[in-house]
Amino acid sequence: MPDTPNSRATRQRTQKLPAPARATEEHQPRGARRKRETRTRLLDAAFRLMAEKGMGSVAITDITEAADVGFGSFYNHFESKEAIFAALVEWVFEEFADTLDRLASGLSDPAEVVAVCVRHTLMRARREPVWGQLLIREGFSVHALNWGLGQRLLRDSQSGISAKRFVVPDHFLCLISVTGIIFAAIAAELHFSASVTRGVQRQKASGLGEQNFAERAAAVVLQALGVKRAEAERIAQLPLPG
Repeated sequence: MPDTPNSRATRQRTQKLPAPARATEEHQPRGARRKRETRTRLLDAAFRLMAEKGMGSVAITDITEAADVGFGSFYNHFESKEAIFAALVEWVFEEFADTLDRLASGLSDPAEVVAVCVRHTLMRARREPVWGQLLIREGFSVHALNWGLGQRLLRDSQSGISAKRFVVPDHFLCLISVTGIIFAAIAAELHFSASVTRGVQRQKASGLGEQNFAERAAAVVLQALGVKRAEAERIAQLPLPG
């Protein structure tokens, strides 16, 4: 099968992978450029399929068909379905976790760090629904706490506990609760961004909708970590760095 996009693959590419997968091409031999383009198409296809169905329901043939790439060509780039999933995790989540670290690098208060990370996560889910869908679908998998985002939340919550900024009776269960709040908030963001129904309009009018939603979610996360409500709401409204 030729390595040229078909109409289906072109329509699916309305949302792009993060910058590492879309780096500006340098002057390279034609073969190297074609190889990189094919790898990117495979990642694009896997990104969307896994966001829609989950890794367990996606076969390599599904990925190659969606990418319009020959089945044998897949193994020129990845050893297995697990290998392409690992590459997606690195690009889609690790890259974002590194971005959060940069944004929060000038903050000394663990509560501010957590609030900034929650707000940026929800804002990105709003801008990039496929990214949000993949995060929700795989976020509770066995891989979750080993990802960059999971490790950062573990690190930042532990930092707050050590500094006596957060007060929690059980760190692990608190981490699970906070993660659940964040994923539920992402699901709500996706609902807001996709819905134009009267029901959603009524929710907005009654204050239950999307207005200041990222800040409200950040405040709830901080309260789950033991920060008093007034303080949590104040921190969640601070200007975002960077």
